Amino acid sequence: MFWTKASRVMAGKTGNQKIIEQFLADGMDYMFGNPGTVEQGFLDALAEYPEMKYILTLQETIAVMMGDGYARATQKPTLVQLHSSPGIGNAVGAVYQAKRGHAPLVVIGSDAGVQYMNMDAQMANDLVAMMAPVTKYATMATSSKSLLRTIRRAVKIASTPPMGPVYVCLPMDILDEINDEPVFPSCIPSTRVAPAPELIAQSAEMLLAAEKPMIFVGDGIAYSDAIPELTRVAELLGAEVYGVEFGDLVMDNTHPLYQGTTGHMFGSYSQPITMKGDANLIVGTYMLPEVFPELGEIYAPEAKVIHFDLNAYEIAKNHRVDLGVVSDPKLSLAALAEKIEALQTSENKAKAAQRIKQIGNAKKDKIAAEKEADDKHQGKSPLQMSQFTKVLAEKLNQDETIIFDEALTSSAAVSRYIPPKLAKQYFFTRGGSLGVGFPGAIGAKLANPEKTVIGFSGDGGSMYTIQTLWSAVRHNTGAKFVVCNNGSYKLLQLNIDQYWQEREIPKHDHPLPFDLSFPAIRFDLLAQSLGVEAVRVEKEEEILPAIERMLADDKPFLIDLVLEGNHKADWVEINCSH
Repeated sequence: MFWTKASRVMAGKTGNQKIIEQFLADGMDYMFGNPGTVEQGFLDALAEYPEMKYILTLQETIAVMMGDGYARATQKPTLVQLHSSPGIGNAVGAVYQAKRGHAPLVVIGSDAGVQYMNMDAQMANDLVAMMAPVTKYATMATSSKSLLRTIRRAVKIASTPPMGPVYVCLPMDILDEINDEPVFPSCIPSTRVAPAPELIAQSAEMLLAAEKPMIFVGDGIAYSDAIPELTRVAELLGAEVYGVEFGDLVMDNTHPLYQGTTGHMFGSYSQPITMKGDANLIVGTYMLPEVFPELGEIYAPEAKVIHFDLNAYEIAKNHRVDLGVVSDPKLSLAALAEKIEALQTSENKAKAAQRIKQIGNAKKDKIAAEKEADDKHQGKSPLQMSQFTKVLAEKLNQDETIIFDEALTSSAAVSRYIPPKLAKQYFFTRGGSLGVGFPGAIGAKLANPEKTVIGFSGDGGSMYTIQTLWSAVRHNTGAKFVVCNNGSYKLLQLNIDQYWQEREIPKHDHPLPFDLSFPAIRFDLLAQSLGVEAVRVEKEEEILPAIERMLADDKPFLIDLVLEGNHKADWVEINCSH
């Protein structure tokens, strides 16, 4: 039946209207999306709900990654709208990235309608099956009688730790029907569960008996707001702390006990770290997330292993655990700190203090050596990332700045001079999907309009989502963007160097597909064509004026930062000109 607007008002509200009211009831007033024909009904209904702000992106991947940035900054369910089969196909990699990072995205996508599902029509596909592997939950609404409860179930699942993206397919004919369901906020159950006292006591005793306690943490720390409790436990024990599989701040990086991350690519990098301890405390993550993980033992033979996590699946998933507890990281660490303090002897305290001193001094020396090496390149060309970030750090109010870091091979130089210190003010790429740096920064800026937000990306990564600059201008979102332009997929170059070394293959020219130098990409001109002011920086004396211009107002701005790279444009041109 065809409904005119007047007859629809008389008959009642359609599903198109009611789902918008449901999302608003759940506190979702931004919709990150890319429109399509089968979504036209509820996109048309948006005009009736001005409080729902539609953030238009020019490709589905960008909608997901921008929503991911907003979700990370708010830790609240975030709405993403995709088109049917082609749009979902575009977005799958970005949704996978959100799943690995436990982002509470509520992804909706329409279909032509239940009545057409057996016709194998244009754009027909099993959309739920496409999304199931990359989401926490995927389903389809099949009746107007259960449309809103299906959405509320999805919101609950996305927002219940361990959080993750969900997908709801919304057939067009279901949304067009009159809907009589009531609208009320979804219930998000509390998961603030503390371990049993006897398990806390066992954990404390194992850790106090250790000569070399180690702590490994992930996003569970950030999401449960457990940084103060983690820091207290680490200080009581004098334990090194490593981040494992995380995208948000897990500890003040300037703390003497914070030692950086385990490997993300090779188990051979992580194993020497995980083998150091004789007692290992794991909280809010899993061991270990590398692409090429260690297949054998990762802990010292007699070492004790304790794991607190809200995600039972991750506990002892791949490696042995002596004591595993499904519990809230914040409550677990608070209880553990109290028990350690109660059981500590004067000898325990003295050993912890000595470890803190030794670990802190070693870290201080390491950072000093890195900065000394940076100083040797001052005034020289081609540019290195440290030359830029050193100046940027001097110009920023770091307490009022949010960094979205997809600089990858340049990340160390970013965090060396702009060290992550405060929760929700430094976000890292995760999950292996390229392109999140710029859309993630826009999402974070929408959640924090009063702060300076800077997204870093590489030349390779930024090209996956460069269209996102257009959305920043359209929606007057003053995020800043820095392209770390080294003319290559530098991470792949470093990884194949490791590959050759492990297999005793003599080093030789990197594969041609790793070189992006021909034709040279002018990111400043690309940005300007999308409405964003931009400058290209190739010399050290150009750095300060570019940064001052970037920070002069609250409008989008891009710096095309040309860095030292391993590339051969002439060689590429000759060998790729088929």
